[in-house]
This record gives sequence, C-alpha cells and structure tokens, in this order.
Amino acid sequence: MIDCQNVAKTIEKEKLIVIIRGVEKQNLIPLTTALYDGGIRLMEITYSADGKVSDQQVAENIRTVAKAFDGKMIIGAGTVLTENQVELTDKAGGKFIISPDVCEQVIKKTKELNMVSIPGALTPTEIQTAHKFGADFVKLFPVASLGAKYVKAIKAPLSHVKLLAVGGINENNIDEYFDSGVCGFGVGANIIDKNLIKSQDWANITRLADKYVKALKG
Repeated sequence: MIDCQNVAKTIEKEKLIVIIRGVEKQNLIPLTTALYDGGIRLMEITYSADGKVSDQQVAENIRTVAKAFDGKMIIGAGTVLTENQVELTDKAGGKFIISPDVCEQVIKKTKELNMVSIPGALTPTEIQTAHKFGADFVKLFPVASLGAKYVKAIKAPLSHVKLLAVGGINENNIDEYFDSGVCGFGVGANIIDKNLIKSQDWANITRLADKYVKALKG
C-alpha cells in the first residue's frame, strides 16, 4: 500500500497531474488507459461544486479508476471543499486531495487520513497559511492570471514551500513556469480534449499526454 510520503515523492518525480472534470463514467477507463499509455502516472478526478454530479458518484468514479489502475497510477480528488469529500476520497482509494482554496479543516482531515494535501492559493499570505496548516504542496491557482514573473518573485521569500502551477499551463509556457521555481503542474483541458473524448479518439489523447510528459522530462 502506497503511503503519503511515497505519493509526495511521485508527484515531485513525475511533475504532472492531469485534471479530469465532467467526464462520463463509461469513458473513464479508456481515457485513463490513454493517459497511462502517454506516460501519465497521476490523475485527479474533480468533485462537482455545483452539485450536478453527486459526491457519492464522484467517489465511485475514483474508486473505479483507482482499483483498475492500482499499482500503475495514483488517483486523487480535485475541487475538494469539505471534510466529507476528503473522507469519501479516502474510502474510495484516492491518495491526494486538491482544493481551489485554503481550508484548515480540509487540510487537517487530509493529513489525519494520511493523504497528500494540495490546497489552492495565490497570495503569499494564502501560501504560507496553507503551509502552516500542514499542506504538502500548494497549488498556485489560477497561475496564468499573474504569470511566471509573479511565481519567481514569491518563490524567493517562500522557498520552503513546494508549489504546483495550475490554470493556463500549456506546452508553450510550461518551461517558463518550471524555471520560475514550481516543482510540478496540473493540466486539464489542454490534454483532456472534450472533442477527442466525444469521438473516442484515445490515440490523440495519448499523443497529447506524451507531448507534455516529454516536455517535462526534456
């Protein structure tokens, strides 16, 4: 059984978490297979903040993928806003929790259940607060709104915090953000192309995943 420390090490090694949002259940396994074939080893399945998909259904989706890819990929949850969602993710076999905000209760529940905590923040105060609450990484979100120069500027006094860049990351700017001091990325729509999923063009999903993986390793 993979523990929190090993999950954190994998995130630092692989550097890329693919964000799955609004994908229908019947497409999850072929999509995850396509991502795996493209070199992806970390994937988050997001909860639905507007409630259009129930928390129970999202947790079941996490369970399905985590079981099918046990030992091959690490699955976590995104858009986690409540302690209950943390608990559902843990029971479903998820290994990391990603949030859009800094919530002390969510972070502490995540650590209590031995999962990796990745809250979202943008300002220096939010970043340091998340770190103080026990976050393993802090997701800079939405990072492209302020740019790589901002990341480099805040990284100087906050060099002790491991940062992931999320929101507007693509193959044209990923190197710039990496050079600014982040240790990893979250990428969604630029790999999870809804038109490709609709047409079940899994080969091109694999191609997109492979492009990002090679860009990071290069």
